[in-house]
Amino acid sequence: MLEEEIIIIGAGPCGLAAGIALQEKGYNPLLIEKANIVHSIYNYPSHQTFFSSSEKLEIGDIPFSSIERKPKRHEALVYYRQVAKRRKLRIHSYEKVEKVNKSTDGFDVFTLSINGKEKAYHCNYIVAATGYYDNPNIMEIEGEGLPHVFHYFKEAHPFFQKKVTIIGGKNSAVDAALALEQAGAEVTVLYRGKSFSDAVKPWILPDFYSLVRQQKVDMVYEADVKKITTHSVYYKKEGKEHQVESEFVFAMTGYHPDHSFLHSMGVKTDADSGRPVFNEDTMESNVQGLYIAGVLAAGNDANEIFIENGRFHGEYIANSIEKQNKNQINRNVNM
Repeated sequence: MLEEEIIIIGAGPCGLAAGIALQEKGYNPLLIEKANIVHSIYNYPSHQTFFSSSEKLEIGDIPFSSIERKPKRHEALVYYRQVAKRRKLRIHSYEKVEKVNKSTDGFDVFTLSINGKEKAYHCNYIVAATGYYDNPNIMEIEGEGLPHVFHYFKEAHPFFQKKVTIIGGKNSAVDAALALEQAGAEVTVLYRGKSFSDAVKPWILPDFYSLVRQQKVDMVYEADVKKITTHSVYYKKEGKEHQVESEFVFAMTGYHPDHSFLHSMGVKTDADSGRPVFNEDTMESNVQGLYIAGVLAAGNDANEIFIENGRFHGEYIANSIEKQNKNQINRNVNM
């Protein structure tokens, strides 16, 4: 079994920030990432613009320069690659953590790499920074698993002159609608609410509303989606059933943390909010030595924690681990 002091599960921006904070305390953590660094950002739509300004996405005291105040997806990918390289973070990419067991003197971590190689590690501390973007919220309706139904939107071009239905009413749905209409798709948006969420980026709504007024996008509020078939989406509104012809469907219904993975490690979560139990001053969970970092700490409310505030979790974690190690040294000296 390979020995490590600290293992960070996940190499997104907040995982990288935690690694850097621990470096600055003299530790050399190992980051294990099932894909490659900042994989969630890689999965963003290719045209994505961040809500935050570039300086609020900075980690490791390394400046983030962007052409405009709010950077694009590709600029963020370049930036975080450079951060990982300049800070010489130890990252095992394309290696998935399959299981974590609490032992009497730390944790046993079992992984599987993309080439099928299994590894086992022992460490004193775990930092869970796995995010939530890999786990879409499932509507649990008939037809949701059909091959023309997607929970992620990447690029608009393949849907030129196609009938596309978007389900949802938050940022991802509005962004997809704008891009698809611009690429020549015939777009319908179905949303169960009476109006858009306050979390939608305010600068994109005027363009969207303009398209709706011009009847370039068909917007249906209070639409309760019931079924998806190979050719249509069926929904109810005001007690009546409707259908919209759909060659492709984007179910932009949000995402959630992997609760089962947290529970398998012994971390408790609130049944309603999905929020894990942790100390807000240290980020240590109810499992001693296991810390939470990034949006994972927000549970199901992905609008509570972003890169701009989750990047500071690493400092709390590093301070806590340093304090625990000093206390352990003092106990050993006094024995």
